[in-house]
Parts: sequence; C-alpha cells; structure tokens
Amino acid sequence: MASTKKITLKSSDGEAFEVDEAVALESQTIKHMIEDDCADSILAKVIEYCKKHVDAAASEEKPSDEDLKMWDAEFVKVDQATLFDLILAANYLNIKSLLDLTCQTVA
Repeated sequence: MASTKKITLKSSDGEAFEVDEAVALESQTIKHMIEDDCADSILAKVIEYCKKHVDAAASEEKPSDEDLKMWDAEFVKVDQATLFDLILAANYLNIKSLLDLTCQTVA
C-alpha cells in the first residue's frame, strides 16, 4: 500500500489529530489552506516584513514612524511580479498592513 500524506489537525484545547490528507481535504477550509500556497521567496519576504514590524513595536528604542516608513518603502522596491505575489500573500494571510502597503505601491 502506498504511503499517504498525513495532516495534523490541532484543536483549540491542544489535542492533535493525525489524519490522511484526503480526509482533511473534505473540509473546504482546510483544502483552501493547503492549496492556496505561496512560493518560498514570497513567504520569506512576508516573514521579513512581519518580523520588522513586530520587532519595531516591541523595541524599547522604538524606531520613528519615519524610519519604519523608509524601511517599508525599500521593502516594496521589487519587480511588479513580486509585488503582485506579495499582495496575494498579504490578502490570503490577512496581513492588513502589508496589504495596504503593497496596494498603495501599485496605485
């Protein structure tokens, strides 16, 4: 018997359930989570953005709004295809600040 891919589902109280991927894909929500993926390079950029903003908010020496805006401006200096992929990823991952930034860059 061919091995099937397993998916681990975790309940709100921490219980983990390992099920076959086919079983998990019966849920449209899970199916969309698994299928709507983004490339590793785009995910890396999204993580970079999130880390910068979390670190800036948590830092005792908070960077000025102007410094963060300058960093954001440099962050979105990418080719149009990458910018479009960042918009899709920000929308899918529901990262409003990144979605706003990338959409403003296109406008």
